[in-house]
Amino acid sequence: MHRYAAYVTELIGAFFLMFTVGLSVLTGSALAPLAIGAVLMVMVYAGAHVSGGHYNPSLTLAVLVRHKLGRPDAIAYWVAQVVGAIVGALVAQWVANPGAVAAFDPDGRSLVAALVVELLFTFALAYVMLNVATSRSNPNNSFYGLAIGFTVVAGAIVAGRISGAAFNPAVTLGLTAIGALPWYLALLYLIVQLIAGFAAAAAFLALNPDEAPVRQEERETVRADSSAP
Repeated sequence: MHRYAAYVTELIGAFFLMFTVGLSVLTGSALAPLAIGAVLMVMVYAGAHVSGGHYNPSLTLAVLVRHKLGRPDAIAYWVAQVVGAIVGALVAQWVANPGAVAAFDPDGRSLVAALVVELLFTFALAYVMLNVATSRSNPNNSFYGLAIGFTVVAGAIVAGRISGAAFNPAVTLGLTAIGALPWYLALLYLIVQLIAGFAAAAAFLALNPDEAPVRQEERETVRADSSAP
């Protein structure tokens, strides 16, 4: 039952994150970065004790590489996150009723800049999450949601006009579903966002060697030593 609760939690969190992103984009809200970071923060606080509060396939990939989540659960998380985000985007489109949606479609140097900021801020988001929410050095802390949410706020403020500030494959697909991103750009975003999640996990493990998973043979050696007279 706990597994299914975790999957539903991820779907709900991704829905409200994307619903907020969608309404912010479609209504042109001037406070979009704050609204998006705030809803992510509260959803992390609401769901972290059940699922970890990822709501982002790149973060789930980082946790998988960091060995805090099994592969079957990671796949289920990805499905829940994408479904939640696409439904959230479509509901936001229905609520806002914007008519034609102008797609964000950079080219040339602007396209390269968009990919760079998506890579860097997705990396930052995953790196922060691993350190504040999964590290043994920060157990039961009360600041993890704030740190994660404000990473998105910072990224959205400085990079919103450069890339659209998705930093999340599920959000990328949600934006594409309502026509705010073209499919070719969504594919490029997905590639760099997933690379960023993997790189963040690799950096976390390299910089925190005590957090590396214990190999099976090492566990067996420890058990053998502890049982020796």
